[in-house]
Amino acid sequence: MGTGRTAQPAATATLLVAEKDRVADDVVALTLVEPGGGRLRDWAPGAHIDVVLPTGEMRQYSLCGDRFDPFAYRIAVRREEGGRGGSAWLHDSVRTGRLLPTGGPRNTFPLVPSEEYVFIAGGIGITPLLPMLAQAEVLGARWTLHYCGRSRASMPFLDELGRHGDRVRLHPRDEGPRLDVAALVAAAPAEARIYCCGPVAMVEAVERAGAPRPAGSVRAERFSAAQQPAPVRDAPFEVVLARSGTSLTVDPSATVLQALEGAGVRVLTSCGQGLCGTCETTVLEGRPDHRDSVLDAADRAAGDCMLVCVSRACSDRLVLDL
Repeated sequence: MGTGRTAQPAATATLLVAEKDRVADDVVALTLVEPGGGRLRDWAPGAHIDVVLPTGEMRQYSLCGDRFDPFAYRIAVRREEGGRGGSAWLHDSVRTGRLLPTGGPRNTFPLVPSEEYVFIAGGIGITPLLPMLAQAEVLGARWTLHYCGRSRASMPFLDELGRHGDRVRLHPRDEGPRLDVAALVAAAPAEARIYCCGPVAMVEAVERAGAPRPAGSVRAERFSAAQQPAPVRDAPFEVVLARSGTSLTVDPSATVLQALEGAGVRVLTSCGQGLCGTCETTVLEGRPDHRDSVLDAADRAAGDCMLVCVSRACSDRLVLDL
């Protein structure tokens, strides 16, 4: 992810659950509409929305419906046993006719033009890739999808994917050996762009195998934040807010976001884990210590933005466009 991102400020809207369907074992799809029947905000493949839980917390879900339908969004949610409660609430408590506060759409996983794509999905990671397949069709691009899961019963949207014939390769674990993603990436044509969404182990294997490929040709979205090494520095650092000249000290035990909020500075935030891109902030001076799972190598090297919920500073001082 990263270069070419189309992340936008979160926009709050209350949407109506028009349909709720079981699409696989422990997976439901929700169709959301504007309560008055109005038009929804446009979006592009890779975009997600925030769903606000009764606790005020937010969860991010990829849009997986028809991007050319201006009146409906579709998301799919896998019930996560032992999760943080959002998926269980959407499965057990949300019914057709319920109003859901939402934010977005925002896109940190955009599909860039290419003549050929290799898509790799693991489980519910199929959701952001579904609109990408439709877009690849519109573009007339060559593409293949490799879709992994525990079993066919656990893999949503197989009926939809069936119309694409042998361009979709299914890899249920209970029917054969695990997909060798490293070999798949190594064998991909040099000009192909590779998109992956799935469990951390799958994403990391794809990223390792894709490291020798041209910058930006391998893009991935994660279910959970990547493991990060220790911060570059364990000493306090200064954050200067360029618009007001206010200077803040960020202690080792606090995040930049916490320091900003403590000073009364409002920054849009959602996941708090460096996954969704909501809190991306422009850096005017200084060198960030990037600790997110959104920015790619080019963005990190440029050093002109950071996700303040998790990232810190390599330099003694950061100047932010706030």
